Amino acid sequence: MGNTSKTLELVTVPCLADNYAFLVHNSQTRETALIDAPESAPIKAALDARGWVLTDIFLTHHHPDHIDGVESLRGTARVIGAKADAHRLPTLDLAVAEGDDLTLCGSPAQVFDVSGHTLGHVAVYMPDAGYAFTADSLMALGCGRLFEGTPAQMWESLQKLRALPDDTLVCSGHEYTQSNARFALSVDPENPALVTRAAQINAARAAGKPTVPSNLGEERRTNPFLRADVQVFKATLGMETADDAAVFAHIRALKDKF
Repeated sequence: MGNTSKTLELVTVPCLADNYAFLVHNSQTRETALIDAPESAPIKAALDARGWVLTDIFLTHHHPDHIDGVESLRGTARVIGAKADAHRLPTLDLAVAEGDDLTLCGSPAQVFDVSGHTLGHVAVYMPDAGYAFTADSLMALGCGRLFEGTPAQMWESLQKLRALPDDTLVCSGHEYTQSNARFALSVDPENPALVTRAAQINAARAAGKPTVPSNLGEERRTNPFLRADVQVFKATLGMETADDAAVFAHIRALKDKF
């Protein structure tokens, strides 16, 4: 991680029933970026409590529970979102696509196309700080339901995110982890890392604590949707010789009915 990680602060803001928005603040430049805007009131409260002013709003996808707060928060902030999704997003000041170089809060940021949950869903990764804002693509112990994309698309998207460094903080969009853990145990019951993590999640939720952000290394070991190409897991599913994308599709179909 580079030097800017020392100047960046990350705040997780619970919104609506189970959404998360994220604030990133640079203490030196005083810039503040918001990732997704489910509703304005809790985000305004978090900003006001710290005396921060929004300079950027980054939108991951068009669903209302990720954009409904934009207009009342916009002010002078630069609104950033996917070029491919611009027709369904609030008016963008900057339209981005995978591979575009971006600076957020004085720190470099990389845009990934992570289509699957929706077409045009993007994630943003800040390598110096080790933050990956994945919304409803890679989630804590899960992945988003495939409303628009195909299983093959989502599997490709998840592999991009899985390739990031182990110590990456995965900042996903919802508090779904406890139910995701129950499903994960149903398909991968002999995974000791998963059994341990599920117990930790239950304890955290019983104490009213969030389970997001999560650690990418732990996701790699425990999230069934990242393990569709792991031979021992394929054997558990009875799919040793199946194509990886077919294994992912099978797991996603099981989750949809769980």
